[in-house]
Amino acid sequence: MRVTFATEPASPDRPNEDFIAATPDAVVLLDGAGTPAGSESGCSHGVAWYARTLGSTLIASLTQSAGTLTEILAEGIKTTTSLHDFTCDVNHPGSPSATVVMLRRTGEVLDFLVLADSVLVLDVIGTEDPMVITDDREGQIGKRYRTAMDALDSGALDHTAALRAYVEAMRAHRNRDGGFWIASSNPLAAEQALTGTLPTDQIRAAALLSDGASRLVDRFHLATWRQALDVLAQDGPAALIRRVRDAEHSDPSGKRWPRGKSLDDATAAYIRIT
Repeated sequence: MRVTFATEPASPDRPNEDFIAATPDAVVLLDGAGTPAGSESGCSHGVAWYARTLGSTLIASLTQSAGTLTEILAEGIKTTTSLHDFTCDVNHPGSPSATVVMLRRTGEVLDFLVLADSVLVLDVIGTEDPMVITDDREGQIGKRYRTAMDALDSGALDHTAALRAYVEAMRAHRNRDGGFWIASSNPLAAEQALTGTLPTDQIRAAALLSDGASRLVDRFHLATWRQALDVLAQDGPAALIRRVRDAEHSDPSGKRWPRGKSLDDATAAYIRIT
């Protein structure tokens, strides 16, 4: 596999809560779920620490373990939880969490895992439209709670308060049956991930996108998934992120595209299957 990637924080004065890493045969992307100002998390380390720690654990395990991606993610969650179990309240409903996308080539097959709302796009040979894999359970539940937030200008104080209320309401549904699942402190979340295996000779390329990068397609509707793949193939991941930033800056108050964050951390990886 030939891998290129780019990642950019929403603001240069805040840590990037996304994580991306790759080896010649594996790629891991995590998108940490930010904690709004005024919300408690029970953790002294923070979301960026969680994403980097779990992500580093996963990419290391992918190079050393023959286990399934589900098994590797479950063990990674256990390991990361153990590192702050005695200093933080890992059972707090706001304990740091992250989406996960994992891709691994083993011989002539490609294994994938997607947990929560980051996106995996597979360019399947012989088809016009790519295969798009994302877990939309969080988004479906979120529709119940985001009306007040979406009606307010992004960045305003009342929007910040509405975002906090939205995030705290969503916590009641996190990692529960009938809710949505995300990597945090419960290794059973790994069993809820979307997984699959495909022959490598059926896949031309793949893209891993945090929701800060996928919003060009799935929130802003300024490109199709095919067009996003074309940008990645021709101009690279940084070019895709630039398009996202151009769109965000054209609508800073969120009037055209209501959203929780006016700007978001954005990460994109493009993999040619060779």
